[in-house]
Amino acid sequence: MATLLPEVLLETTAQAPAPNKDFYQLLLTRNEVILRWWKISLRSEFRNTKPGELKESHVDFVDDTTLQAQIGIVFGQNTLNYVLKLCQGYYDFLDRLPDSLLLYILTFLDLEDIAQLAQVSHSFQKICNSDKLWEHIVERSCDRVTVDMRALAQDIGWKQLFFTNKLQLQLQLRRWKRRQEESRDVC
Repeated sequence: MATLLPEVLLETTAQAPAPNKDFYQLLLTRNEVILRWWKISLRSEFRNTKPGELKESHVDFVDDTTLQAQIGIVFGQNTLNYVLKLCQGYYDFLDRLPDSLLLYILTFLDLEDIAQLAQVSHSFQKICNSDKLWEHIVERSCDRVTVDMRALAQDIGWKQLFFTNKLQLQLQLRRWKRRQEESRDVC
């Protein structure tokens, strides 16, 4: 199952908390945790300091509380917990599925479930609000989708079209047709 994972599981950067200006990079691969840092200081004793790098296997990282504390301070407790879970083998394969497959899976969910899933992460929010998903939902819920409805959906979005009641939809379609005719008359 781990072969489904990309080589780089996580890559993030951060600046150390004030008053430090040091810059850090955290890189998590399938086999290693890599922490890189760059000292940024105007003090003369740090001027010639070279960047540093620390590499540890996942097993060693789980036991290294000092490195964990440093990552927690710089990157935050949520990032540290996420890295620990990945190092312990708890991979979130759902988050790593291709968008097309996720869209297919989401088409089987109820609207309430889609709304809750959109609150899980930014990537799920993006896919739960995507026009492709809402186009499928509109097509599934309507008896037929006309060419005018499709054109209006291109203008206002499929999600907005879905949540528009029938009277508002008819009004918007009339307005859209009128605008199309006016633009043709101008040309």
